[in-house]
Amino acid sequence: MKSLIIASFVSPQLPYSSSSKGLGCYHASLRALKQNKVIRSQSSYAIHNIGRFKRTFLLSRKHNTSIVASAVSEQPVGPGDTSPQSSLPNALNAFYRFSRPHTVIGTALSIVSVSLLAVQKLSDFSPLFFIGVMEAIVASFFMNIYIVGLNQLSDIEIDKVNKPYLPLASGEYSVKTGVLIVSSFALMSFWLGWIVGSWPLFWALFVSFVLGTAYSINIPMLRWKRFALVAAMCILAVRAVIVQIAFYLHIQTFVYRRLAVFPKPVIFATGFMSFFSVVIALFKDIPDIVGDKIFGIQSFTVRLGQKRVFWICILLLEVAYGAAILVGASSPFLWSRCITIFGHVILGLILWRRAKSTDLENKSAITSFYMFIWQLFYAEYLLIPLVR
Repeated sequence: MKSLIIASFVSPQLPYSSSSKGLGCYHASLRALKQNKVIRSQSSYAIHNIGRFKRTFLLSRKHNTSIVASAVSEQPVGPGDTSPQSSLPNALNAFYRFSRPHTVIGTALSIVSVSLLAVQKLSDFSPLFFIGVMEAIVASFFMNIYIVGLNQLSDIEIDKVNKPYLPLASGEYSVKTGVLIVSSFALMSFWLGWIVGSWPLFWALFVSFVLGTAYSINIPMLRWKRFALVAAMCILAVRAVIVQIAFYLHIQTFVYRRLAVFPKPVIFATGFMSFFSVVIALFKDIPDIVGDKIFGIQSFTVRLGQKRVFWICILLLEVAYGAAILVGASSPFLWSRCITIFGHVILGLILWRRAKSTDLENKSAITSFYMFIWQLFYAEYLLIPLVR
């Protein structure tokens, strides 16, 4: 073979049959080399694929094992793990939003403020006073959770439009969970009010329960929030009358065992908070106009428009501040006169300046202003005990 191949290169003039045979051998050798390369390439490819299949199979087995382990332990797998350390803050955050904390703070401050109106001398700051105040705050906190929770249970579809961050609207709480929470807190409120033994406290809780239920619950003849005037009267009755009168009487008659008398500061607090309660009742619907229109809630904002209701609220508050300045000017005590006058002048100016700079076309700005009104509400309860 070797001599033939060499001859084919050295003697190109050989006869046809001899060169043809040499070329045939040469091409056969090339084909054999190519076939060997193909076989080696295919072997390498097969080995590579087998290795990759093994790695894939092992990873698959590892993944399936983790899924089975997760199913057995009922714990999620992957980066979205919810450990007990993270679930507790989430639960507290959901309950915080469910409780509507601005109303809780307002209730607590109002109870402390009107309770101080019953204090006549330094010795009145006794353990009995602080226990009585705490009993009222805790029982009212429980009832407050019931009222705001029932309102959310009745407004799930509306809140999906107006307040989608609330736990029931967002789906964080189921309806069953919401019912369990509001029922438990209502029972705890009545239980505490009963064992304390204070009739002013118990009746404050009972009337708040009745009005809060009638305001929200969607059954015939009730759900009074559909009617703007009746809804405003419910809020006024609770925030202006019950809170001021009942909790003052709780301290005056139950804790101190004194006669039920109503001094000037109590009358002032009731009158001033009547204005504030109407403003809260009107203003709370301004950011919610879209959902209220969709679901047929005939609030004053739906009927009159956002801008008109907004400036009615500002006017009512400025009138209330003007009346408070006159009351302060009539005080026989210089320190009370100065604090009442200058305090309400400052609050009135701050309110007017903030109102003039609020964009009524921006829902976030309106909601922020609503929370600002609650801050004015808190500030007023700091001034009320100083009115004499």
